[in-house]
Amino acid sequence: MTSLLSHVVAFARALRREGIPVTPGQAAAFARALGEIAIFDPESFFFAARCTLVTRREDLARFDEVFRRFWKALGLEGFPAELLHQTPLPPKNPKARPGEVGRSPQTTPSTDGPPQPLVDRALTFSELEVLRQKRFDQMSEAELEAARRLIQGLAWTPPERRSRRMRPMGQEQPDLRRSLRRALRHQGEVLSLAWRSRKRKPRPIVALADVSGSMERYARMLLQFLHAFAWAETRRGVRRVEVFTFGTRLTRITRSIKKRDANTALAEVGREVKDWSGGTRIGACLHTFNHTWGKRVLGQGAIVLIISDGWDQGDPELLAFEMERLQKSCHRLVWLNPLLGTPGYRPLTRGLVAALPYVDHFLPIHNLSSLEMLAEALEGL
Repeated sequence: MTSLLSHVVAFARALRREGIPVTPGQAAAFARALGEIAIFDPESFFFAARCTLVTRREDLARFDEVFRRFWKALGLEGFPAELLHQTPLPPKNPKARPGEVGRSPQTTPSTDGPPQPLVDRALTFSELEVLRQKRFDQMSEAELEAARRLIQGLAWTPPERRSRRMRPMGQEQPDLRRSLRRALRHQGEVLSLAWRSRKRKPRPIVALADVSGSMERYARMLLQFLHAFAWAETRRGVRRVEVFTFGTRLTRITRSIKKRDANTALAEVGREVKDWSGGTRIGACLHTFNHTWGKRVLGQGAIVLIISDGWDQGDPELLAFEMERLQKSCHRLVWLNPLLGTPGYRPLTRGLVAALPYVDHFLPIHNLSSLEMLAEALEGL
């Protein structure tokens, strides 16, 4: 059985390969739109895809070309209409004659033509939506693989900070030097003011991921997320992404996690990290980070992401002290907890009780939907 969802996902992936940014949320919106339009109409299908998958004017021409090429490559001259016509529609019940009311209709199978392949239209949106809401620790191997592909396609917009340098754009401050230079063209008469504004630069991102035993169910998926995030930032020219792991010791994995191929990167991280699935001493690891790496990587208003469930075997007072020091050294301190998406969960572990007073944002990270929320939250920090 062929699912239209697979074609929608493949189409979104083809657009990303051509340089058009398409998020999983946009692909879900496209799938949702298919339930609201006259889907047998190619024109409606085309504009539904265009409205949901394209966000930049300069991508429209490239989208049209990819759209025509993709659906034509499926061997469907009339594209989606022919795909959906392959779904056998239920025969219309003929209007019962007066003498036939109450009788069960005859269900004689049609023998016209060869059997047609089935297309499951009902699951097009629900499959993707269920996958977005499903917890990472409850996914099957096939679902994890699909989630990894979606994570690789997440669109990350790095948060920005205002630089001290100015640029001749915007209307933040009057640019007196340029205004006077213009006035020289008009015998010293100032006819219009020139303006300038501060440059904006991406903020450095520092991620510390817990790889202790209690986080084992999430560790691989979260490292996949960190790889996608670090690689996306590198492609955007943001070099200041630092990644560390911690359990009983702190390990810097920045160089390994930035490998282009995800499997190569994760294999190298696996060899580099020596405290997988062990205990957790968050306070001691943060002490090492603050003393050894803080001054190197926390400059220029960095945002720090701590990914942990908060189960800690160390000293809570040390953890609180190092958390306070870390918060004072960065722009925002964000704690991502995979257990926060569990109904009825309350952060009562002694590690979280000690750490939360110094956390600026406490967010879940248990499924694809929470990753999309994180992407939106980071953009606004």
